[in-house]
Amino acid sequence: MPLEDTSLAFALHGAALAVAEVMAGRNLNEALAELWRRWPNLPPGQRGAVQDLAYGALRRFGRDDFHLARLMQKPPAAPVRALLLVALARLAVRPEEAHTVVDQAVEAAGALQRGKFKALVNGVLRNFLRRRAELEAAAGEDEAARWQHPRWWIARLRREHPGEWQSILEAGNGRPPMTLRVNRRRVAETDFLARLLAADIEARPLEGGAIRLARPLPVERLSGFAEGLCSVQDAGAQRAAALLDVHDGQRVLDACAAPGGKTAHILERAAVELLALDADAGRAVRVSENLLRLGLTARVAVADCRETAAWWDGRAFDRILADVPCSASGVVRRHPDIKWLRRASDIARFARAQAEILDALWRVLAPGGKLLYATCSLFAEENERQVAAFAARQEDCMRLPVAGAPGLQLLPNEEHDGFFYALLEKQA
Repeated sequence: MPLEDTSLAFALHGAALAVAEVMAGRNLNEALAELWRRWPNLPPGQRGAVQDLAYGALRRFGRDDFHLARLMQKPPAAPVRALLLVALARLAVRPEEAHTVVDQAVEAAGALQRGKFKALVNGVLRNFLRRRAELEAAAGEDEAARWQHPRWWIARLRREHPGEWQSILEAGNGRPPMTLRVNRRRVAETDFLARLLAADIEARPLEGGAIRLARPLPVERLSGFAEGLCSVQDAGAQRAAALLDVHDGQRVLDACAAPGGKTAHILERAAVELLALDADAGRAVRVSENLLRLGLTARVAVADCRETAAWWDGRAFDRILADVPCSASGVVRRHPDIKWLRRASDIARFARAQAEILDALWRVLAPGGKLLYATCSLFAEENERQVAAFAARQEDCMRLPVAGAPGLQLLPNEEHDGFFYALLEKQA
C-alpha cells in the first residue's frame, strides 16, 4: 500500500531517499530537487518536513551512525541505513514521540522492497530506545560521534583555531539564522524593519544593515520579497560589498558570481558597470533571476574566470570580487552534507584552483584597482596562507587592512556564518 503523502511515514521515507543519495556522494540540494521533480504535487508543509528531516539526519550523522554500528552486526543496505539515520535523528529532537516515530519509521520501511525490512527497522529502533543511555554515554567518548564531524576536520580546526574549535563545531551542528538584506535602491533598512514588525514578524537590525529574523519563515511570507525589496543573505556574506569599496561609474567584475547575492548587493550600493561570471550555466541562470526580481542590471556570462581569453574584452576592472570555490567549512550548518562529502585531500585541490583564479584575475585588474578575496572557509590553507603566498609572488600587490587586520576571519556564531576576506590593491 502506498504511503499517504501527508504522513510522517512519507516524510521519513522521502528524507531517507535524499540521505541515501548523499551517502552515495550526491549533493543534498540536488537530491532534494530530484524528489521535488518526482513529487511535484507534494504539499508545501510536507516538502518542508522532508527537508527538515534530511538536514537533521545529516547534522547528526556522525553520532547516529556511531549508534547504528553498535546496534547492528553489519551495515544494512543503503536505503535502510538512511531510514534508520533519519528516524534516530527524529527521536533525538522528539523523544516524547518515541512510539509514533518508531511506528511511522516501520510504516516507511514498508515502501522498501515490499516491506522486507519492517521487522529490522522496528527491532533496531526499539533496541536503541532500550539502550539509549548506554549508547549516548559511549558516543560522548568518541570524538567523531560527540562533535558530529569527521575526525580529520576536527583535528584541523583544533590545530588552526585552538581557542575556538569547540564553539566552531557546536555552531556547525546548529540551525543557521535567517538574515535579510534590504534592497536600498527600493527601501531603507529602517522602513523595511518597521514593515516586518507591523506584520508581526519579529526581527532586529545587525551591524552593517542586515536584519535578522527571530525565527526562519518561508520567503512567501515576507511582504515585498517578490517585488524585490529584500533578499535572504547571511550577515557575514553581506560584508563583501562594503569591503570591496565600490563607487558609481566603476567597472566591476564578480568572478564567481552564482547564486548572485553579492552581485546584487554591489549593484544595490553603487551604479557600476558589472560583469558577473560563473562557470556553471545553470547557476548563472540563478544570477539573472535574482537580478530580475530586484530590478538590477548586469551582464551575466558563463565562463571559467581563469580562462580570460574567453571572456575578457581587454578593458581593466576597477574592482574585482573573487568569491572563490572553497571547502565551505564555514557554512556547514546550512549544508550539512558537506561535512561528509568533503575529504581532507580536497583542501589542497581547492587551494590550487584558488591560486589559479587569483593569478588570472590579477591580470585584468587596473593599476590602483582593488580585489577582494573571499571564501566561506575556516581553513588557513584556503585563506591566510593562500593570500600571503599570492602577495609574495606579485610585486605590485599591496594588502590593505580589513577591520584593522591583514585579513578578516569570521567564525560562525548566532549572527553569521564563517567567512574570510582579504583586500588587495594593485600598485600603479
